[in-house]
Amino acid sequence: MAEPPVLWQDLRRHTMARVALGRAGNGVPTAAHLAFQAAHAAARDAVHAPLDVQALQDELAAAGFDSRTVHSAATDRRTYLLRPDLGRKLATGQAAILAPIPGCLAFVICDGLSAIAVQRHAASLLAHIRPLLAGWEIAPVVVATQGRVALGDEVGTAVQAKAVAVLIGERPGLSAADSLGVYLTWEPRPGRTDAERNCISNVRPEGLPPAAAAAKLAWLIGQMRILGMTGIGLKDEQGVALLR
Repeated sequence: MAEPPVLWQDLRRHTMARVALGRAGNGVPTAAHLAFQAAHAAARDAVHAPLDVQALQDELAAAGFDSRTVHSAATDRRTYLLRPDLGRKLATGQAAILAPIPGCLAFVICDGLSAIAVQRHAASLLAHIRPLLAGWEIAPVVVATQGRVALGDEVGTAVQAKAVAVLIGERPGLSAADSLGVYLTWEPRPGRTDAERNCISNVRPEGLPPAAAAAKLAWLIGQMRILGMTGIGLKDEQGVALLR
């Protein structure tokens, strides 16, 4: 088996992407093939793994957050995967669990397509952002099972939040099965579109570490409050602001 060129070997030290795999005849080397299969299995496991809600709530409590649990209208994992629409709304009666706190900032944690990502990174991100939110009343964190991003709009409406940030497990790829996403929405209500949200993606130690993600989210929240909007009208200029 021929070794990849030196420049490709250098690149491999800086990325988890599948580059410079080498070749064995008309195929890839056995080690690369086995690594691909293992990554594919990890991605499938991440999609189907259940969220340990109690363990997450314990972590949130240790970080100083009260929490509530709800579930979407998707009754099980299979329904969640086949009916995305049901993951976007609360099951009947769930909104009554959430007490209104007019004008608050709400955090919703959804298992999404990778409960593993939520289990590993959600509580850490919230622990880092808590000291950065002076001036906000924070609602109890809502932990939602079988949830999608738009579920945050229903939760935000129920608690009368001024804004909602949804932390959700992203669709796993073949180089990352534990990537967490964050979606920020000003004045959440059913019918909001993705164009009205800001997204922070790839939150994990090998991507955007939770502490850095918390700093970026806090910056976006501050600008959101000034502009009175999220989405295409709120540009991520955090780096530019730091240079001024």
